[in-house]
Amino acid sequence: MIIVHHLNDSRSQRVLWLLEELGLDYEVRRYQRDAKTMLAPPELRAIHPLGKSPVIEDGAIKVAETGAIIDYLLNAYGQGRLRPAAGTEDARRLTYWLHYAEGSAMTPLLLRLIFSQIPARAPFFARPIANGISRTMNQRMIQPQLDSHIAYWDSELARTGWFAGDQFSAADIMMSFPLEAAAARAGAGARPRIADFLQRIHARPAWRRALERGGPYSYA
Repeated sequence: MIIVHHLNDSRSQRVLWLLEELGLDYEVRRYQRDAKTMLAPPELRAIHPLGKSPVIEDGAIKVAETGAIIDYLLNAYGQGRLRPAAGTEDARRLTYWLHYAEGSAMTPLLLRLIFSQIPARAPFFARPIANGISRTMNQRMIQPQLDSHIAYWDSELARTGWFAGDQFSAADIMMSFPLEAAAARAGAGARPRIADFLQRIHARPAWRRALERGGPYSYA
């Protein structure tokens, strides 16, 4: 039995979704963020030294990092599903998106989140200055980067409506979280192709089943 160490409102929702798409049996062990800090609970450190989610256990095998987990599950149980044929351009695109989603895409989104938290965490007397720093960084550095990535996603979706070929694949599962987060925080939902992509993936029965297994998810 595959065990998923699942943190609410996190990247691990994609792992549940992939497992549902593949029709695999699995157990969900839920962890809740601290309501004030939004950080993962210390119990996760017993699973992985960084105390992060997702992590899966498959017998004696333990895998962390969403892209690595998706790659492992596709290799172990995919039987060719949800990935283009090996050696094709679409297969190379799948590999690219598996890395890009947690590399280039998430960096400005995380910066946006961090700088949005600065004013609330600053001492009361310093909040006007913290607000100014947060606002300036967002306007001059973070949002322009996000706008560039959002335009890139939009142009890629214009090809076929999916990220790796003309059919739904694990690339779309991997890219779902950056697009969901950007729609919630950075205006990506105003792009018709991105809005359509999110509507289509959220309508998939496997996505809905994963939502039931994982619990409340702010980007639903």
